[in-house]
Amino acid sequence: MHNHSQPFAAVRFLSRLATLCAIALGSACAGATSLSRHESSSDELAWLAPTTAADLRALDRWRRSVGPAFVARAAHDPAPARRLLVVSWNTAVGSADVVKLVTDLRAREGADVPVVLLLQEVYRAGAEVSPDLDRHASFAARIGAIRDESDPRDVASIARALGMNACYAPSMRNGAPAVSDEDRGNAILSTLPLADLTAIELPFERQRRVAVAARVSGLGADGQPWSLRVVSAHLDNVAGPRRLWLVGSGYARRRQARALVSYLADTTPTVLGGDLNTWWGFDDRAYKEAARAFHAGLPNDQRPTFRGLLRLDHVFFRLPAGWRGHAERGPSRFGSDHYPLIARIDLAADAPPSE
Repeated sequence: MHNHSQPFAAVRFLSRLATLCAIALGSACAGATSLSRHESSSDELAWLAPTTAADLRALDRWRRSVGPAFVARAAHDPAPARRLLVVSWNTAVGSADVVKLVTDLRAREGADVPVVLLLQEVYRAGAEVSPDLDRHASFAARIGAIRDESDPRDVASIARALGMNACYAPSMRNGAPAVSDEDRGNAILSTLPLADLTAIELPFERQRRVAVAARVSGLGADGQPWSLRVVSAHLDNVAGPRRLWLVGSGYARRRQARALVSYLADTTPTVLGGDLNTWWGFDDRAYKEAARAFHAGLPNDQRPTFRGLLRLDHVFFRLPAGWRGHAERGPSRFGSDHYPLIARIDLAADAPPSE
C-alpha cells in the first residue's frame, strides 16, 4: 500500500521552508533606508541615493553604463483649469503609443485640460549612452520592441511630438553595447512647467531603480496658483538570488517602497504613480507600505493592469483640502503590456493657494 500523504507532506514542508527563508531574508530589509543628496546633483536635477555602503557599491556599477538625465523645456502659459489629468503607465520600452493615448485623452477631456504623464520603462537612445564600459559596469538585458525609425518612441521624441516638458532619469542600460545604444528608466512629461526636479535612487535589490519627482504648477478656475508634487516610480519585479528571487521579492519591494515614501513623508500635496510590481496585488508589502504613507484605502477600480492578469500599477493621492482625485484603468493598453492608470483630479475653487 502506497502512502499518498508523503508527497503532500513534502510540498507542505517546502512551502513552509520557503516562507521561513523569505522571512529570514526579508528581515534584513525591514528597516528604513535613509537617502542623502548624491554628488552628481546639479542645479537642474538633484539626485538622492541610499547611504548604506552595500547599496552604494552596487548602484555605482550600474551608474557606469547609463547616460545623463534628460530634461526638456517647452514654452507653456498655463490657462486656468478645473481639472488635471495624471497618467501613470509602464510603456514597455517603446511598445506603447504614448502620443495616441494623449491624443485620445485630449479629444475626450478637452484640449485645454493640463496633462501630466508619470511614465515607467521609457528609453533614450544615442551617443549619450556611451558604448565604452569598464569592467566594473553592470547593465540589464535588452527588452522592448524592434525599433521603427519612422515612428520613434524614445523619451525625447515623445516629448517633442507632444510639445511637453520632460524629465527623464535612466535606471539601467538597456542591453550590452554590442546590441543596444539605449538606457531605460522613468520620466515625467507635462503640459505644465516642471520644477524641483529630483532623481531618487532606491535601495539596490536586483536592478538599479531610480524614481523621478517634480513639482507642477498651474492656475485654478478662480485664477489662484497651485502646485503639486508628482512622482514616477518602478520597483523590482523579483529580488536577487540572496533573497531567492520571487520568494523574497515582496520584502525587497517593501524596502524600496519604504525608502521612497520616507522621502515623501511630509505634507506636500503629492501624486505618486508607478509600476510597483505588486505580484500579490493589494496584499503586496510594497502596496501596503505606500498605502499606509498616503492613508489610502483600496481604489474603486481594482482591475488588473498587467495583461489583464495582475494588478501591478497604482496611483496614490495626497491632495489639498477640497480637491478630489480618482484613478481608473484606461480603455486600452495602446501597445504596452500594461494598461495606463488615468487619474482625474478636480481642483476645488476654494483650495488654498500654493506657497
